[in-house]
Amino acid sequence: MLKRLVDKYNSLSADGVVGVWLAVWWLANLFTAGCSELANDEAYYHIFAQNLAWGYYDHPPMTALLVWLGESLFAGELGVRFFFVLLQPLYLYIFWRVISPKGATRSDAELFVMICSAMLVLQLYGLIAVPDGPLLFFTALFLLTFKHFTESKRWAWLTMGLSLGLLALSKYHGALVLLFALAANVGWFMRNPRKIGELMLSGGVALAVIVPHLWWQHQHDWVSFMYHLSGRNGYFAISNITDFLVNMLVVFSPFYLPLWVQAYRKHAALTPVERALKLYPPAFIIFFTISSFRGYVQPQWAIVAVFGLVWILFMYARQHTRTRRYVMRAGWWTVGLIVITRLVLVFNPIGINFEVFRNKKAYQQMAEIAYGRPVIFDGKYAIAAKYAFYTGKETFSQPNVSHRTSQWQYRDDDSGFVGRDVIIEVDPARYSEQEAKQRVKCAELANGREVYYVELSDFHPTRLVEIESNLVVPEEVKRGERFDFVLTINNPYSYDIEIDGEQYLLQMTWGWRKQQYRFYPIGHSVKIPAEGTVNVDCSFVVPDELPSQPYKVGFVVHHRDMYTWFNGEPQQTEIK
Repeated sequence: MLKRLVDKYNSLSADGVVGVWLAVWWLANLFTAGCSELANDEAYYHIFAQNLAWGYYDHPPMTALLVWLGESLFAGELGVRFFFVLLQPLYLYIFWRVISPKGATRSDAELFVMICSAMLVLQLYGLIAVPDGPLLFFTALFLLTFKHFTESKRWAWLTMGLSLGLLALSKYHGALVLLFALAANVGWFMRNPRKIGELMLSGGVALAVIVPHLWWQHQHDWVSFMYHLSGRNGYFAISNITDFLVNMLVVFSPFYLPLWVQAYRKHAALTPVERALKLYPPAFIIFFTISSFRGYVQPQWAIVAVFGLVWILFMYARQHTRTRRYVMRAGWWTVGLIVITRLVLVFNPIGINFEVFRNKKAYQQMAEIAYGRPVIFDGKYAIAAKYAFYTGKETFSQPNVSHRTSQWQYRDDDSGFVGRDVIIEVDPARYSEQEAKQRVKCAELANGREVYYVELSDFHPTRLVEIESNLVVPEEVKRGERFDFVLTINNPYSYDIEIDGEQYLLQMTWGWRKQQYRFYPIGHSVKIPAEGTVNVDCSFVVPDELPSQPYKVGFVVHHRDMYTWFNGEPQQTEIK
């Protein structure tokens, strides 16, 4: 039996060898995906899939669609991840067809699979349900259609346009895939001007594919674009730059770093696709290194660089026996470490507390504490999503000015909790010592999280209250400066909201980015009638305690136990 299998394997073509090893890899991914718990973002995308749409707060729709399709076939973690796991062998095989040389041998096929296997970024992002999976799939499809396009194959402009449109519906970083490919081939297009017209046709096809998403963005004030262009901005820290560069060494396998440098110097790019592949690694890494000057950059944002790195090392190593021998040996060592990591991921024998461990037990504990009551988390969009996934119970992520907002702002779950008893996650530091002892409780969960909460009866949210102001905050303000203004407060709910300074508060909030915001009471006691509007005369003196820095200034109305998001559009200013 074994001899027949060996003989069968030895009779395979190079394409067959790639197919066999990618199938083995897929089965390993399938096992790990079905036997390990969800990461935070995966649970968040599960929330997306509960309400399919043409767009979401921070992502285009492809991820939600794939999760929805998987959950229609399988339950649990495997359902969330199934199609993301399926995409990996497909896009790696497509990429093999893009770069495989004429007369490729079985040895070439094994070398290709080993280089891919040793890329930690491919091991992780071929397993979990995140937008990087479809990003890589449609990037590989674009590279194949771009190859056909440059070879003047019939209808290539159409298939390339479709792949670009689907790439845009997967992740916004897909725009860089096209831009860098064009930048690498400016000269080629100048020598082939007829192709510019076909490129424009491809662009028209891509635009047609993404029109529904653009319409969704228009209906939602271009929220995703605003979030990615400015909402994610953090602050300059040298650690953001160094962390990103170190991550680049780790996720793309540090064992191969010297070889990439040598291969990049020695191997020339001869075709338009090869020129794109050679530009991708430096272009993506430099682009996101520059991005790290304004905040933390996640290492997977440069994930498309992996195609260029695999290509350049593959083409170099296949021509140099000693290099190939080192690549294979280092690859086997890497695969061995990956197998150990996967076993830990599934069985957690040493009891690690991390986001992919002990979630089922932890959130079942929280559900037992809630005892049928909805649980409202304080802006932790992924934690609320995990609670919903692992318990099936009612929950909501209350927007919090100290955190970024999320897709939860387009859900209205909290309106369904009106008049009911709820559990609310709180910060005990917001209460006096005596009150904290009396009201604030702590749940120590199995995954290591501590959840501080209060029990609130007769819940009435204020999240949808709208506040407009005639105050235009200057670009620069001074401590002690006084503002007199009028707030127009609209209550869309079917109940009165009594702002009394005790249970319900009207406040002006000052803060910047991820720091803790400061809340200052303004105005007077006032009742906002159900489905009614009131005008409130307010005054505010800029406190001396505020340090010199930029600020985002807004207005909020909320129950004293609730975190809150701005109830109107905030303004930006700065104290010099």
